[in-house]
Amino acid sequence: MTLQGEYVPSKADWVREQVAAFEASNGAEANTLRDSGDPIVVITSVGAKSGNLRKNPVMRVERGGEYLAVASKGGAPDQPEWYYNFLARPEVELQDGAVKKTYAVRLLTGAERADWWQHAVDTWSTYATYQTKTDREIPLFLLSPIS
Repeated sequence: MTLQGEYVPSKADWVREQVAAFEASNGAEANTLRDSGDPIVVITSVGAKSGNLRKNPVMRVERGGEYLAVASKGGAPDQPEWYYNFLARPEVELQDGAVKKTYAVRLLTGAERADWWQHAVDTWSTYATYQTKTDREIPLFLLSPIS
């Protein structure tokens, strides 16, 4: 299913520019974190309040065809805006390179969260540093493909 709504680009220049370059090249360019070789995916969600489509580059954390969206916001004390979108409308589109699919979203807890957190840190160790910067437990969302 294709998400419905008007796309409203991010207010952040770097997000807007990376998403535009990623999409213009069908994921062949702008597919790593700025100034690094660390891979990203682009996730489209529906705004919790606005109903507009929002697009965000996030670190690529994948296992067995499922993806993890880590709501770290660099260790900030508050949640990223997309966190609220995921809770309100738990269906997103994720583009990994040229491949785009629709995913069901759910917030992880308990042992399942601990397992995926370790996988996230093993994939991109900076997440562990982000956790030390904030008192909140960084939320993890599991994205499972919808057939």
